[in-house]
Amino acid sequence: MPSPAIEIKNLRKTYGEHLAVKDLSLTINRGEMFCFVGPDGAGKTTLMRILCGIIPRTSGEIRILGYDFDRKLAEIKSKIGYLSQRFSLYGDLTVDENIEFFAEIHNVKNYQERRDELLEFTRFKPFRRRFAERLSGGMKQKLALACTLIHTPQLLILDEPTTGVDPVSRRDFWKILSTLLKSEITIVLSTPYLDEAERCTRVAMMNEGEIIALDTPHNIKSSFQGKVIEIVPSHIRRAFKVIKSIPKIHQVQAFGDRLNIIVDNMSEDYPLVQAELARAGIEINRLRKIPASLENIFISLVNSN
Repeated sequence: MPSPAIEIKNLRKTYGEHLAVKDLSLTINRGEMFCFVGPDGAGKTTLMRILCGIIPRTSGEIRILGYDFDRKLAEIKSKIGYLSQRFSLYGDLTVDENIEFFAEIHNVKNYQERRDELLEFTRFKPFRRRFAERLSGGMKQKLALACTLIHTPQLLILDEPTTGVDPVSRRDFWKILSTLLKSEITIVLSTPYLDEAERCTRVAMMNEGEIIALDTPHNIKSSFQGKVIEIVPSHIRRAFKVIKSIPKIHQVQAFGDRLNIIVDNMSEDYPLVQAELARAGIEINRLRKIPASLENIFISLVNSN
């Protein structure tokens, strides 16, 4: 059994009367890529900042990399790389100079070889003399990651690292993370994107400060009891209202021009949907049964609570 990278017991954080993190307990093992996923306000960023020692917790116990959080916080911080939602690069410094600056902050001596490794790793060598303010959003995130890695941390904490980044840059960023994982670093990240959570070792689904599901993506999907029917109706809003009013249908979820209908039994429940839509004069342009996605499951869990 891998040794724990992070141990959390009954962690709570309040802001006045607002409970941001509710008695959270979990263990994250070394070498994992662990993901906290959920909407804005779920408590993800608060949790990340607590783990990095940026904001205090209200109560609860934390151990990181085997160290007591309260007694050895300085030592813990030296072994963590933290990439916040708004990582502060210096626009008037070049790529090289930004990495050099963060090397000096972390007291990294003779950092030149490590910097060259990171530039090669992130495919930044052709851009090393470009000013940070002239980089695209995706390139800025890759530079921010290189700065975060300059002191060779054992634990990497990333708070929504691909939010606002274009799809191609998101894919490149995930390739880098997958390669990093082979070096036995532990990666803990948060994201609002459930498709990104699919790539992780384990996923903690968060809503309103609580974990509502925690397991591997495969196990979370395997444990889901419902069946998912996807339809493309001629009138999506009207179809949504009609299906939602059918007593036997558990849930209907809208995704663009498609509706995902959660049922217990396709052969028994779908004819009800078909009949009600026909009665309302709504055509079904396309129909298929699909495997439940993490997004289907997350919405289902939130709506059932």
